[in-house]
Amino acid sequence: MQLQADILGVPVSRPVVAETTALGAAYAAGLATGFWKSTDELRHNWNESERWSPTWSQERREDGYANWKKAVQRTLGWVDV
Repeated sequence: MQLQADILGVPVSRPVVAETTALGAAYAAGLATGFWKSTDELRHNWNESERWSPTWSQERREDGYANWKKAVQRTLGWVDV
């Protein structure tokens, strides 16, 4: 998660409930049926377990991205289909 924060340059958060796909489907169904009146109610249910903040400089992030693009280019065409 720290690597994601560093690469993206934004904080990365992990919610208490890890099954966010299932939770989102339940929230959508609850909103559609009127179980919850608004998304404001849902925001009160969300809690953060942990947060990672970026530590890389913009220069390091740009260098890493440039090297990643170079590595991708080098892998293209190595297998005949």
